[in-house]
Amino acid sequence: MPYERWARVEIDLDAVRRNVRTLKGRTKPGTLFMAVVKADGYGHGALPVARAALAAGADRLGVATVEEGIALREAGVTAPLQLMSEPPASAVDLLIEHDLVPTVTTRAFAGALGRAGAALGVEIPYHLKVDTGMNRIGVPAAEAHEFAAAFDSFPGLRLEGTFTHFATADVLGDWDFETQLDRFTSALARMRDEGIGPGIVHASNSPAMILHPEAHFDMVRCGIAIYGLHPSRDTYGEVDLAPAMSVVARVTLVKKVGMGEGVSYGLTWRAVAPTTIATLPLGYGDGVHRVLSNNMEVLIGGVRCAQVGRVCMDQLMVEVPRGVTVHEGDEALLVGTQGTESVLLDELAERAGTINYELACAFGMRMLRAYR
Repeated sequence: MPYERWARVEIDLDAVRRNVRTLKGRTKPGTLFMAVVKADGYGHGALPVARAALAAGADRLGVATVEEGIALREAGVTAPLQLMSEPPASAVDLLIEHDLVPTVTTRAFAGALGRAGAALGVEIPYHLKVDTGMNRIGVPAAEAHEFAAAFDSFPGLRLEGTFTHFATADVLGDWDFETQLDRFTSALARMRDEGIGPGIVHASNSPAMILHPEAHFDMVRCGIAIYGLHPSRDTYGEVDLAPAMSVVARVTLVKKVGMGEGVSYGLTWRAVAPTTIATLPLGYGDGVHRVLSNNMEVLIGGVRCAQVGRVCMDQLMVEVPRGVTVHEGDEALLVGTQGTESVLLDELAERAGTINYELACAFGMRMLRAYR
C-alpha cells in the first residue's frame, strides 16, 4: 500500500458549488458574483475552489496577494482576478503581465500604474477602495471624488470599479454598518456629480450579502460563506450552507492508563479512574490550536471523545469513554460528521476564542488535502 499520512483535510467541492449557487440565487439577475479564494482558499485550496466556484456561476475571483493571483494564472485560470488590497508599486509589471486587476488606494501607486500602462499604450483597469469607517486601507470617503477626478483622464488607467468593506455587517441593526453604507453611497453620488462613473460598485462581503440585500450594488464578494461557514450567528436562519471541510485522523496508539496517571506535557490532565487513551497524529503544527487543550471533543465511531492533556505540535490524545472500543487505525474526526454526531468549525472556534475563518486557514497549513 502506498504511504499516506494518518491525518488529512477532506474538501467537498460539491458543497462549494452548492454554496455558490445558493448565494448567487439570493442576488438580483445581473449582479456579479466574486468568489474570494485568498489565503489558499481559506485553507481549502485556492485552485480547486476557484474552479468549482467558477463552474457554479462565479464571475470573478478575489485574492489578497500578487503571488496568489500569479499562481492561479499559471494554473490556467482565465477569469478576472482581483487583488483586494493595493500591492507595492514594484508589482506593477507583474500585474500587467498576469492580467491582475489591482486595488488602488494611493496616488503614488495610481501614478506608477498609469505610467506603466501609458508606456505600453494600454489602459489598465483598477478598483478604487473607499474607506468608509473600517480605517484599514482606502481613500477616505470624503475625498474619493477628488481622488477619482485626479486620475479620470490620466493616461494608462481605467476605473473599472469602486468598493468599500464593512466592519460590522455581521451584526443586524448595527449603527456603524448603516453609517458606512451612507458614507459609501454619498461618495458614489459625489463621484457621479463630478461626471465620473464608478464602474462596478461593490461592498457586500459574506455577512452583508446574506443580511443586507440593499448593499448588493453591482457585485457581491463572498468568501467564508462559499466554504459553507457562517460569518455570524445572525446568518444561520437566513441561508442553508453546506460545510466543505472535514478534518480526519486515524488512531495511532491505544493504551490503558491507571488512576492518577497524567497525559502530555505538564501533566495538566490526570485520570480519575483507570481509563483508555487514544493518540491521534496531528497537533498545533496542523492547526489544532494549543488553547483547545482539555477543551475539545473528537468523534470516533460516532461517539464524542474528550481531548485530554496539552495538544502537542504533532499529536494529541483523547479519552475513550467507558464502554466504547477503539482500535489502532480507527478513523477520528476533529471536524465533520460521523453517524448522527457532528463537530462544526464554529464549535471549535468558540472553544478556542477565535473565529471559524482562522481555524479553516490553519487546518490547511500542513495536512494533505483530499478532494471529493
